[in-house]
Amino acid sequence: MNFNFQFLKPIRILLFPFSLVYFAIVYLRNLLYDNNILKSAEFNLPIICVGNIAVGGTGKSPMVEYLVRNLKDEFILATLSRGYKRKTTGYALANEHSTALEIGDEPMQFHLKFPDVAIAVGEERMDAIPQILHDRRNTQAIILDDAFQHRAVKAGLNIVLTDYSNLYTRDWYLPTGDLRDEKRSIQRADIIVVTKCKKDLTPSEKLSIENEMGLFTKQQVFFSTIQYGAPYHIINKKTYPLSEQVEVLLVTGIANPKPMKNLLQEKSKTYYEMTYNDHYIFSIDDLKEIKNRFKGISATKKIILTTEKDAVRLVKFEQELNGVPFYVLPIEQSFLFGEGERFNQLIGTFIKSFGQVAGV
Repeated sequence: MNFNFQFLKPIRILLFPFSLVYFAIVYLRNLLYDNNILKSAEFNLPIICVGNIAVGGTGKSPMVEYLVRNLKDEFILATLSRGYKRKTTGYALANEHSTALEIGDEPMQFHLKFPDVAIAVGEERMDAIPQILHDRRNTQAIILDDAFQHRAVKAGLNIVLTDYSNLYTRDWYLPTGDLRDEKRSIQRADIIVVTKCKKDLTPSEKLSIENEMGLFTKQQVFFSTIQYGAPYHIINKKTYPLSEQVEVLLVTGIANPKPMKNLLQEKSKTYYEMTYNDHYIFSIDDLKEIKNRFKGISATKKIILTTEKDAVRLVKFEQELNGVPFYVLPIEQSFLFGEGERFNQLIGTFIKSFGQVAGV
């Protein structure tokens, strides 16, 4: 067993007995699926699953966006998410009237970026997929967002992400660690992407991680890093470059804001932080608190900065945000070692391997 307690917060070690119970439940569930006692539905079209076996931010949203961005001009796509923390239930297809409260922050983010792509939500993916195909009959491929551990649907291609700073091989099960699925579940993955790597990762470090994971020969491994764009205003979309003269109030409601904080340490004069729970639904009182905290910063050059995920939950305060230097930091995934094209080819080949995909 390759596990190291140094990666855990001491208080979580006290919960170790509960993690054994959690592991037993997950193990039994997987056993039932592995032995076909619980059944996985299959569909006769290309389904790509993007997921992980740990909770927290491994970069699923940037990966989904990367796939959509690189495939949408060649194939007719749809994405399907659970719509975590939305105020509605059941199946829904995003439209011009949709809000983050109705479909969830991540699907809303996808919809705003790719308005011509079918963006759907539904807790029961097995039921939602036929509804997508009914609503968008010409769909050629579906991308499942955060569905790897939900085995009710068997995807044709599984992409599993693991955070460079918290590899699944060094993690443990909830609540002591962050694993929500068995480590051996990685064997079901076709592609593993080590995300949020440092940009100067060396070939020897890459090889060391590959050896640590001990994957099958048929499995493909890639390494990616975060690439940030220029901050843009949450309302008028005008850009504002970060510089060493700017002080920043960082407002986040995401699982792992550490990469943003690392960027601000490098690119800004200093930063202050207001942290909320992951997928936090901001209220008008929260916005007032943020504006008051910002007002208390005495610097001449200062901005408020947030993530794209948080922005879709804040933009509802359009009137209150007009004239406020409130900016959004865009994020994209970039593959290391020049392997982005090889990754793209693997995905394209998978979709084209389905004979019923029209026009390919």
